[in-house]
Amino acid sequence: MIQAFAFYLFAVLVIASGAFCILARNPVHSVLWLIVAFFNAAGLMVLVGAEFIAMLLVIVYVGAVAVLFLFVVMMLDIDFAELRAGFVRNFPLGIALALVLVSELVLGLGALKVGGLKLGASDGSAMTATGQSNIEAIGALLYSRYLFVFEASGMILLVAMIGAIVLTHRQRSDTRGQNISRQVARRPDEATRNERPEVGQGIQL
Repeated sequence: MIQAFAFYLFAVLVIASGAFCILARNPVHSVLWLIVAFFNAAGLMVLVGAEFIAMLLVIVYVGAVAVLFLFVVMMLDIDFAELRAGFVRNFPLGIALALVLVSELVLGLGALKVGGLKLGASDGSAMTATGQSNIEAIGALLYSRYLFVFEASGMILLVAMIGAIVLTHRQRSDTRGQNISRQVARRPDEATRNERPEVGQGIQL
């Protein structure tokens, strides 16, 4: 009874927050509603026993992706009138994509019923009772069978991070770099200059 109540509560909140994320006039409010949707989706994952995916939703999506969206939206100079005009112009395309996704979902549920399987259940052929939690089973499989693939993906991410740092700190001729030692060794009389410019004459920097 409690599980059913929690499921319907999380499901309703996910659908409502997703709708508010689309219909919100302010993009910042849309990102906040997206965070609410992620939290409730994590609750649904806990109910089905996939606590690892729930942890990923909270740590990766809420803690990194949604926060990145929030900072980007807050730093951009967004024209809300143009944004609403684009929403109205692309509304038919969005409805068409939504109908395609709903039809795929209906076809998937129909395939489950034809195959004789219930939603959320398994026939037991590909699942063994190990007595481990979801995270322990994923960790044992990840660090045994897929260890080299996992390490290779880590190396790729490390190379990407180093490449981003190198591109950020590359030498550019069109910018003035910071000379810390020169700033520290500067004397007080070098900090300011008294100038007496003529009328209509600017100051040379």
